[in-house]
Amino acid sequence: MILLDGKKTSNDLKVEIAESVKQLKAQGKKTPHLAAILVGTDGASMTYVSSKVKACHLVGFNSTLIELPSETTEATLLHEIEKLNNNNDIDGFIVQLPLPKHINEQKVLNAVDPDKDVDGFHPTNVGRMALDMPCFLPATPFGILELLERYHVKTSGKHVVVIGRSHIVGRPMSILMSQKRKAGDATVTITHSRTKNLKEFTLQADIIVAALGIPEFLTGDMVKDGVTIIDVGITRVEDATKKSGYRLAGDVHFESVSKKASFITPVPGGVGPMTIAMLMKNTLLACERKENNFVI
Repeated sequence: MILLDGKKTSNDLKVEIAESVKQLKAQGKKTPHLAAILVGTDGASMTYVSSKVKACHLVGFNSTLIELPSETTEATLLHEIEKLNNNNDIDGFIVQLPLPKHINEQKVLNAVDPDKDVDGFHPTNVGRMALDMPCFLPATPFGILELLERYHVKTSGKHVVVIGRSHIVGRPMSILMSQKRKAGDATVTITHSRTKNLKEFTLQADIIVAALGIPEFLTGDMVKDGVTIIDVGITRVEDATKKSGYRLAGDVHFESVSKKASFITPVPGGVGPMTIAMLMKNTLLACERKENNFVI
């Protein structure tokens, strides 16, 4: 069993991105600049945005954080997005999700300039992804592809079962894994909460992408020997033995599944770190595209 180490791989990626930034600066070219908008004080969102800001500093990017109170109106948020759209120094930006309930998330995501949409959530980028055209890939699926490529996991002709159909992970993964690409050329089955006899599908799978948000849902009796497991889930589970009172669990029961797997991502330290690294990579791509006058 080989552990798909997202922490190590993301660090390798950041070193590579930092070297690219160093070369840009040496050539007198623009320093990549990533901005983030955070609305409210959700703990997980604040931690995640803080990690993004630290990553920017690590690779040599400029970064801007716009913090807005939770009572911010939709109109005010859209105005802030418009300012970033029109700011030539900003190469890419993200609006941290989830947003307060009084704000329409889709309306907000649609307002982001597709050429600055380094999260890859704008319909233009999603559509271009589906058509296998140049675009910004959603960071988590992009990170999964990178892990599969760097660990030389064979995907061509394999049966991939995706558990979960979210716009952020499940659906993009089903599209990307079926396309002609290095980590692709697979036959893909997408399953979800309404799938009957799910175990029948997972037992056939050569590769499973678990992204449904239920801790330790996938167990050893649901997979075959030699399977590759990508665990996207991360949930706080109460644990009295831990000082914090909880532990982090993925969607996969690691102890039982890892005994059968040929490759598996840990939680934490698997897919999570890759998401931030790929956000950095998308921002670098955005900067380079602008430098070369490439517009989506």
